[in-house]
Amino acid sequence: MPIQLQDFDFERVLDENPYFRCLNVLGTLPASSVSSSDASLSGSTSDGRLLAILRLERTPFPLTLPQEFSSGVLENTKCLGSTDIYTWINGWLKRRDDLPDLKISVICPATDVHIRKYSKQDILMVHETPELYEKVVKPYIEAFPPSRTQWVRNILDGTSEAHSLLHSTDEFLILPDMKWDPTTSPLTALYLLALVRDPSIRSMRDLCGGEGGHLPLLNAIRDAAHSIVERKYGLERGSVRLYVHYQPSYYHFHVHIVHASQSGIMGMTVGQAHLLDDIISLLTVAPDILSSLTLTYGLGSQHGLYGQMVAAQSNAA
Repeated sequence: MPIQLQDFDFERVLDENPYFRCLNVLGTLPASSVSSSDASLSGSTSDGRLLAILRLERTPFPLTLPQEFSSGVLENTKCLGSTDIYTWINGWLKRRDDLPDLKISVICPATDVHIRKYSKQDILMVHETPELYEKVVKPYIEAFPPSRTQWVRNILDGTSEAHSLLHSTDEFLILPDMKWDPTTSPLTALYLLALVRDPSIRSMRDLCGGEGGHLPLLNAIRDAAHSIVERKYGLERGSVRLYVHYQPSYYHFHVHIVHASQSGIMGMTVGQAHLLDDIISLLTVAPDILSSLTLTYGLGSQHGLYGQMVAAQSNAA
């Protein structure tokens, strides 16, 4: 049963970002509107409704839009001011099925972890030594229940998104990321995702080179990604950027594949995004290097690791 947004009861704004034209809000939806199998187990409120997060994003403009100005695509305009060669105008687009105003992502039932993730937060730069990983980070990862990545397993076993698959092997699959709608977004916003089938690889810390290591898998993902974007989208090799997050947003290894012209998008921050080519190069030179490095990255104040990391940094000072 599709979620009916008119049933959404607003509670508060979690975060807003005018640069990226997005807004995260928290509220509730009736349990009857959600088909999730664990709807009754998490995210429930006292009145039986389910906590829900809506992420509202302005959709990208189609490249054909300026060509349609003379044909009435603009329903109304209002001049805000002008000086010399500059003029500022607000414009309202006519309602059209092929030109949506918003993309709305719904998370329901939303857990406390989801709420923290989508809330505004301060950033702390942390230095994660191999010892700190073993003592703090690894137990944190291992404590997550399987339900946190059930949506990943649903994709891997074909329960969901089967119609969206671009590539599938015994080791991994590639499909469009939910951040990119191929039907309404320009090619320069291309965003694909490679999901590895092996659940034992939770983050880049688990990767190793050498005999029996992960280099064949990583090379296969890289080759498949370049082949797909060339065959399906006409993009030459070098037109996409492949990278891995650390810390990732979920602990099932995956690779982000985005158009190389994208810059400044969330998730491409220095310290968080690690180029797949660099990971392959490092593992080729030193097979165990990713488990031996001290990794420096920004950690949000709402992240589940934040408190322990703050304490660890204070003790090390």
